[in-house]
Amino acid sequence: METKVIRIDVPEGVNIVLGQSHFIKTVEDLHEAIVCTVPHAKFGIAFNESSGPCLVRVSGNEQELTTLAGKAALELGAGHSFVMFLKDAYPINVLDKIKAVPEVCSIYAATANPIQVVVAETDQGRGILGVIDGLKPKGIEGPKDVEDRKSFLRKIGYKL
Repeated sequence: METKVIRIDVPEGVNIVLGQSHFIKTVEDLHEAIVCTVPHAKFGIAFNESSGPCLVRVSGNEQELTTLAGKAALELGAGHSFVMFLKDAYPINVLDKIKAVPEVCSIYAATANPIQVVVAETDQGRGILGVIDGLKPKGIEGPKDVEDRKSFLRKIGYKL
Protein backbone atom coordinates (compact mmCIF):
# COMPACT_ATOMS: atom_id res chain seq x y z
CA MET A 1 0.00 0.00 0.00
CA GLU A 2 1.15 3.49 -0.84
CA THR A 3 -0.21 6.73 0.64
CA LYS A 4 -0.53 9.89 -1.40
CA VAL A 5 -1.63 13.44 -0.73
CA ILE A 6 -3.86 14.97 -3.42
CA ARG A 7 -4.29 18.75 -3.18
CA ILE A 8 -7.59 20.22 -4.35
CA ASP A 9 -7.56 23.99 -4.76
CA VAL A 10 -10.86 25.75 -4.28
CA PRO A 11 -11.47 28.84 -6.43
CA GLU A 12 -12.26 32.16 -4.74
CA GLY A 13 -15.95 32.43 -3.83
CA VAL A 14 -16.48 28.66 -4.14
CA ASN A 15 -16.89 25.89 -1.55
CA ILE A 16 -16.12 22.21 -1.89
CA VAL A 17 -17.98 19.24 -0.45
CA LEU A 18 -16.12 15.93 -0.54
CA GLY A 19 -17.89 12.72 0.34
CA GLN A 20 -18.32 8.99 -0.09
CA SER A 21 -21.28 7.38 -1.79
CA HIS A 22 -22.16 3.99 -3.23
CA PHE A 23 -24.28 4.00 -6.37
CA ILE A 24 -24.18 5.26 -9.96
CA LYS A 25 -27.23 7.50 -9.54
CA THR A 26 -25.42 9.57 -6.89
CA VAL A 27 -24.59 12.36 -9.33
CA GLU A 28 -28.24 12.84 -10.35
CA ASP A 29 -29.55 12.64 -6.78
CA LEU A 30 -26.98 15.16 -5.51
CA HIS A 31 -27.89 17.46 -8.40
CA GLU A 32 -31.56 17.29 -7.45
CA ALA A 33 -30.79 17.82 -3.75
CA ILE A 34 -28.98 21.09 -4.47
CA VAL A 35 -31.52 22.45 -6.96
CA CYS A 36 -34.41 21.66 -4.62
CA THR A 37 -32.68 23.29 -1.64
CA VAL A 38 -31.00 26.39 -3.10
CA PRO A 39 -32.38 26.90 -6.63
CA HIS A 40 -30.04 29.83 -7.42
CA ALA A 41 -26.86 27.95 -6.41
CA LYS A 42 -24.24 27.32 -9.08
CA PHE A 43 -22.51 23.94 -8.84
CA GLY A 44 -20.62 21.11 -10.43
CA ILE A 45 -20.54 17.52 -9.16
CA ALA A 46 -18.36 14.56 -10.04
CA PHE A 47 -18.71 10.97 -8.82
CA ASN A 48 -16.06 8.26 -9.20
CA GLU A 49 -17.79 5.10 -10.33
CA SER A 50 -15.90 2.08 -8.97
CA SER A 51 -17.27 -0.82 -11.00
CA GLY A 52 -18.26 -1.49 -14.59
CA PRO A 53 -16.72 1.17 -16.84
CA CYS A 54 -15.26 3.03 -13.79
CA LEU A 55 -15.96 6.49 -15.19
CA VAL A 56 -16.11 9.87 -13.52
CA ARG A 57 -19.81 10.76 -13.73
CA VAL A 58 -20.53 14.52 -13.82
CA SER A 59 -23.46 16.88 -13.53
CA GLY A 60 -24.05 20.52 -12.67
CA ASN A 61 -25.53 23.79 -13.80
CA GLU A 62 -22.29 25.72 -14.36
CA GLN A 63 -19.82 24.26 -16.85
CA GLU A 64 -16.68 25.67 -15.20
CA LEU A 65 -17.56 24.15 -11.82
CA THR A 66 -18.60 20.86 -13.43
CA THR A 67 -15.29 20.66 -15.29
CA LEU A 68 -13.33 21.47 -12.11
CA ALA A 69 -15.23 18.81 -10.16
CA GLY A 70 -14.55 16.22 -12.87
CA LYS A 71 -10.82 17.00 -12.95
CA ALA A 72 -10.56 16.92 -9.14
CA ALA A 73 -12.43 13.61 -8.91
CA LEU A 74 -10.27 12.04 -11.62
CA GLU A 75 -7.07 13.19 -9.90
CA LEU A 76 -8.37 11.95 -6.55
CA GLY A 77 -9.20 8.58 -8.10
CA ALA A 78 -10.89 7.14 -5.01
CA GLY A 79 -13.78 4.81 -5.79
CA HIS A 80 -17.29 5.93 -4.92
CA SER A 81 -16.10 9.36 -3.79
CA PHE A 82 -17.77 12.57 -4.96
CA VAL A 83 -16.54 16.12 -5.33
CA MET A 84 -18.93 19.04 -5.40
CA PHE A 85 -18.01 22.67 -6.10
CA LEU A 86 -20.66 25.12 -4.89
CA LYS A 87 -21.07 28.85 -5.60
CA ASP A 88 -23.76 31.34 -4.50
CA ALA A 89 -24.59 29.08 -1.55
CA TYR A 90 -22.71 27.69 1.42
CA PRO A 91 -22.37 24.03 2.39
CA ILE A 92 -24.44 24.76 5.51
CA ASN A 93 -27.36 25.46 3.13
CA VAL A 94 -27.24 22.01 1.51
CA LEU A 95 -25.44 19.59 3.85
CA ASP A 96 -28.57 18.21 5.50
CA LYS A 97 -30.07 17.45 2.07
CA ILE A 98 -26.79 15.93 0.84
CA LYS A 99 -26.56 13.72 3.93
CA ALA A 100 -30.18 12.65 3.36
CA VAL A 101 -29.45 11.34 -0.15
CA PRO A 102 -29.78 7.56 0.30
CA GLU A 103 -26.50 6.77 -1.50
CA VAL A 104 -24.36 9.14 0.60
CA CYS A 105 -22.30 7.27 3.19
CA SER A 106 -20.25 10.14 4.66
CA ILE A 107 -18.95 13.66 4.22
CA TYR A 108 -15.20 14.20 4.58
CA ALA A 109 -15.10 17.98 4.16
CA ALA A 110 -17.24 21.01 3.40
CA THR A 111 -15.11 24.13 3.13
CA ALA A 112 -13.88 27.09 1.10
CA ASN A 113 -10.28 26.23 2.03
CA PRO A 114 -7.90 24.37 -0.22
CA ILE A 115 -7.81 20.78 0.98
CA GLN A 116 -5.35 17.94 0.93
CA VAL A 117 -6.88 14.50 0.63
CA VAL A 118 -4.83 11.65 2.05
CA VAL A 119 -5.46 8.53 -0.02
CA ALA A 120 -4.24 4.96 0.15
CA GLU A 121 -3.50 3.16 -3.09
CA THR A 122 -3.37 -0.61 -3.46
CA ASP A 123 -3.35 -2.87 -6.49
CA GLN A 124 -7.18 -2.70 -6.43
CA GLY A 125 -7.60 1.08 -6.34
CA ARG A 126 -7.68 4.12 -4.06
CA GLY A 127 -9.54 5.05 -0.90
CA ILE A 128 -9.73 8.22 1.18
CA LEU A 129 -8.02 8.02 4.56
CA GLY A 130 -8.71 11.59 5.62
CA VAL A 131 -8.73 15.26 4.71
CA ILE A 132 -6.55 18.17 5.75
CA ASP A 133 -8.78 21.25 5.68
CA GLY A 134 -6.98 24.60 5.66
CA LEU A 135 -4.27 25.58 8.11
CA LYS A 136 -3.57 24.55 11.71
CA PRO A 137 -4.68 26.90 14.53
CA LYS A 138 -2.37 29.77 15.51
CA GLY A 139 -3.83 30.27 18.99
CA ILE A 140 -7.01 30.66 21.03
CA GLU A 141 -9.33 33.56 20.26
CA GLY A 142 -9.38 36.57 22.53
CA PRO A 143 -12.18 39.07 23.24
CA LYS A 144 -11.50 41.08 20.03
CA ASP A 145 -11.54 37.85 17.99
CA VAL A 146 -14.91 36.87 19.52
CA GLU A 147 -16.28 40.31 18.64
CA ASP A 148 -14.97 40.02 15.06
CA ARG A 149 -16.45 36.51 14.64
CA LYS A 150 -19.88 37.60 15.86
CA SER A 151 -19.77 40.72 13.69
CA PHE A 152 -18.84 38.67 10.62
CA LEU A 153 -21.73 36.23 11.15
CA ARG A 154 -24.16 39.14 11.37
CA LYS A 155 -22.63 40.81 8.32
CA ILE A 156 -23.24 37.73 6.15
CA GLY A 157 -26.75 37.23 7.54
CA TYR A 158 -26.29 34.13 9.71
CA LYS A 159 -27.09 35.85 13.00
CA LEU A 160 -29.48 38.65 13.92
